[in-house]
Amino acid sequence: MSSHPVLLLLSGSLRSGSSNEAALRTAQAVAPAHVRPVLYAGLAGLPHFNPDHDTEPLPAPVAALRAAIAEAAAVLVCTPEYAGTLPGSFKNLLDWTVGGTEICDKPVAWLNVAAPGRGQGAEATLRTVLGYTGAHIVEPACAQIPVHPQSVGADGTVTDPAVRDRIRDVVALLTAAEAQP
Repeated sequence: MSSHPVLLLLSGSLRSGSSNEAALRTAQAVAPAHVRPVLYAGLAGLPHFNPDHDTEPLPAPVAALRAAIAEAAAVLVCTPEYAGTLPGSFKNLLDWTVGGTEICDKPVAWLNVAAPGRGQGAEATLRTVLGYTGAHIVEPACAQIPVHPQSVGADGTVTDPAVRDRIRDVVALLTAAEAQP
């Protein structure tokens, strides 16, 4: 296992080939060598949040999610907006983080890859929920970087050099925040 700090990448989309996942795959590709980016793949397997089940022993997928967050030095989120807010599956993921302390004080940022003028409802809800969890939102690393489906290559990453550079900048800002005491 690497001793490099983990940057946990959380996609709010279940859609195969989504622009959100492409942005996070790009973050993996452009992350500095001193960081170990890890794309969380358990969103679809999380049970519906039920406070009665938010006790030890946690459901296995929830325990795995919380362990991934605990291991991370920082978290980068990229989620679509549905009906003016977060998709239900991703809100469910966040609901499972409220009862734990793993994300408390952890540097967190998000990418909004929607077209200009879109996605602000998801951002607002994300900000609210992360506030309840005590996450440390790294404002300079939160960015709107539109990703057009045509700019996603066969490897699932964004091919547009300007977009790749902006994603690289977000990762650098977020990981710099993680390194500060």
